[in-house]
Amino acid sequence: MGSMTRAERTAILAMPAVLVVGATIGWMGSFGGGTILGLPAFGALYALAFLIQWIVFVPSYLLRSERFFDITGSLTYISVTALAVALRPSVDARALLLLGLIVIWAVRLGTFLLRRVLRAGKDERFEQIKRSFPRLLLTWTLQGLWVSLTLAAALAAITAWVQQPLRIPAIVGLALWLVGFGCEVLADAQKAAFRRDPANAGEFIRTGLWKWSRHPNYFGEILLWIGIAVIAAPVLRGWQWGTLISPVFVTLLLTRVSGIPMLERRADEKWGGREDYETYKRTASILIPRPPRKPNT
Repeated sequence: MGSMTRAERTAILAMPAVLVVGATIGWMGSFGGGTILGLPAFGALYALAFLIQWIVFVPSYLLRSERFFDITGSLTYISVTALAVALRPSVDARALLLLGLIVIWAVRLGTFLLRRVLRAGKDERFEQIKRSFPRLLLTWTLQGLWVSLTLAAALAAITAWVQQPLRIPAIVGLALWLVGFGCEVLADAQKAAFRRDPANAGEFIRTGLWKWSRHPNYFGEILLWIGIAVIAAPVLRGWQWGTLISPVFVTLLLTRVSGIPMLERRADEKWGGREDYETYKRTASILIPRPPRKPNT
């Protein structure tokens, strides 16, 4: 390891921790569920999310390309959820509802991210990572963790022995999902339109939903996964309750790790010190959309 960079050594040391976290939730979600070829259905499908990432990692590393990354994540959501529904002895309305919501979300996000990277020609996040075997492998493994943890509550509900008709929690969850999904789609569309206008080159968006929140798309993402968890919760039992980490994980990821902190740092580097930007930071909510504060508060 002497010739490795510090980042590569960190990646190697981080791998066991990532796998332990994934295995723990995989173990918890496997209780109270069906089986596939004698194996817990939840655990087998959960592991499949990681396996898909590792398979696609190989050509990605050989080609030094990041173009497979986002679309693979979206396809993993779709394939794992669809397989979970297909392997059920009997399919109920809750499983079909969860499948439909996840497929809609994954198709929309996957195509959006793919168009973005194709338009840009590259993804700056991967400039150094894609040349390093351990760092790229960790990145793909983290995507497996992202997919599996985010999907955990829905996957536990789909593979659960317990079946219940859809009642008020499903209506509440669907309403949360619709509001969250609508917010995310609208925010992304507003930013895309803003960036297409040459007059906005080098500027930051502060119109539409972005006037009320500096990250309205992330608010929508968090809200829709809370909705998924609310739909899933009525059929969870015992250790399966641990899979409700899904919306907590999404929230922590976007607000504390790779979402808002990273974008806020980039924005500060680019526009920090500008009076209009500093006013925007003081008046606009960082996440939950609400009317802007007065500049002097």
